[in-house]
Amino acid sequence: MADDAPATPDYFAGDPRTHHERMLAGDLYVSDDPAIVEAQARAVQLAARFRDAYDRDPMASQAVLRELFGELDETAFVRAPVHVDYGTYISVGARTFVNMGLTALDVAPIRIGADCQIGPHVQLLTPTHPVEPQPRRDKLEAARPITIEDNVWLGGGVIVCPGVTIGENSVVGAGAVVTRDVPPNSLAVGNPARVVRTI
Repeated sequence: MADDAPATPDYFAGDPRTHHERMLAGDLYVSDDPAIVEAQARAVQLAARFRDAYDRDPMASQAVLRELFGELDETAFVRAPVHVDYGTYISVGARTFVNMGLTALDVAPIRIGADCQIGPHVQLLTPTHPVEPQPRRDKLEAARPITIEDNVWLGGGVIVCPGVTIGENSVVGAGAVVTRDVPPNSLAVGNPARVVRTI
């Protein structure tokens, strides 16, 4: 019996880049590139090493995390476990504290500034998927960077969506879902998060 399923469009006609190169450029890509698979496997292994090392010596374990993250300041501290796509595209600034259970899907860069407080089970989610059904079925995806500026406090369980910047000195209440930028010196709460006052 003939397969009546429509042919998949060639979304990348005329584009000589690999899917990994498209991903790094912030363009649509498919995540079956061998370089992507290899980088994700490395991240899984290092995250497991970090978790095991943390159980033995939390301070010494930060050296393992410095292998995983693109940048982790010597004065920052992260509790285990962490869940990442690559780790390479995450930077954490001076004196920042990250509580347990961080999920940081760093398909695009995630920058966490200095003196931040990141509560338990925070999710920083850079990936996006097409809203249109067929490209999503064809496994296209992209990502937009997340920036957490200096001296931000994210309460427990906060979810930060792709492309969001949270401004310096701002606070986001526990459980909030941040779908758009939060200005500096603001308190934001709720789902979707909204600014309720300046601080």
